Amino acid sequence: MATTAETGFDRSVAVTRSMLGWGVVAGPFYLVFGVILALTRPGFDFGHDALSILLLGDKGWLQATNLVLSGLMTIVAATGLWRTPRWPRPAAVLVAVYGAGLVLSAFVAPDRAGSGTATVPGLLHLAFGAVGFLALGVAAFIAARWFRRPAWSVVAGVVIILAFIAGGALSQGTAGVVLLWVAVIVGWAWLALASVAAYRAVPHPLLSRR
Repeated sequence: MATTAETGFDRSVAVTRSMLGWGVVAGPFYLVFGVILALTRPGFDFGHDALSILLLGDKGWLQATNLVLSGLMTIVAATGLWRTPRWPRPAAVLVAVYGAGLVLSAFVAPDRAGSGTATVPGLLHLAFGAVGFLALGVAAFIAARWFRRPAWSVVAGVVIILAFIAGGALSQGTAGVVLLWVAVIVGWAWLALASVAAYRAVPHPLLSRR
């Protein structure tokens, strides 16, 4: 088998770059898939319902698929971050925890809003979501020192954590749902921007272009 020096192509960094690309794809995939499902689900109210409600009902498997695929993409991106030069390893692990939370939450449906009862699956769904978003927020804090301009990553971490906590506390009203959307969108945006920055930090796989 030809070596990197003989071929002029570094397969390892090519794989790393490919992995980081999934960090850019995961968020738009999740949001577009979820919004399409919401628009086609009778009775879904964007001002009252979080996307997790789409797990309920006969077509819940579609949102479950969305969560699993998005979570797996995130885990792959986290692996790419782990392989990125000087990227903080704890931050990569926490991004993977966020991805795992998405996957696990697909298998436990949330409780219906206003039902007044808490089920074990519903509590597990909340727990997976909470751990995932907190992990992503902390990852933004830890990774901040890696960026040339760390402030934006710190701000993103604050928004992700506070918006999720406040959104969960106010989830019965429109304000809570809006805050949850903010946490979701900012979280995906941070992952995409971090993946792009890491992609640029990884050496080009063609030795002649380094």
